[in-house]
Amino acid sequence: SELKIRKKIPLMLKHFEDFLRLLPTRGESELSWTVDMDERKRLAAEEARPLKEKSTAKSQQAAQWLQRVADLKKVKPRDDRAIEEAEAKSKELTRESRELASKAKEIEDAVYDLKAVNPNRKANVDDRTPEMLMDIIEAKGREIGEALAVLRTSEMARS
Repeated sequence: SELKIRKKIPLMLKHFEDFLRLLPTRGESELSWTVDMDERKRLAAEEARPLKEKSTAKSQQAAQWLQRVADLKKVKPRDDRAIEEAEAKSKELTRESRELASKAKEIEDAVYDLKAVNPNRKANVDDRTPEMLMDIIEAKGREIGEALAVLRTSEMARS
């Protein structure tokens, strides 16, 4: 945004003049834009769906492994190695399920992460060629040389 709101440059009523002028008619200006929240939600849900499905599948597999642990603990003689492997597998699947669910939630929550950046804003692009830039530098160099010459002659005149 071209507004720089800071501690010593607060947001003032004058910053809203254009907005308040357009508000009654819901008019738009070059600084206006809208966000289709329903479309953003739909796209996010679509993107998160596979992650949620994988998370559910991993969670179900983890539950099956937990049941296997419970069954192994009931069996006599007890096979501690098999129990440890089943518990490890259950923990791994539970962790993977949580990670997938977390990624899905991040995608869905990003819908509401709105940036105050105008998508209609025209970018300031410097279309000068390297030769043009070198010509400008050369011209400024001559200006500096002339200014230094004036300073030297005025300094010598004083001495």
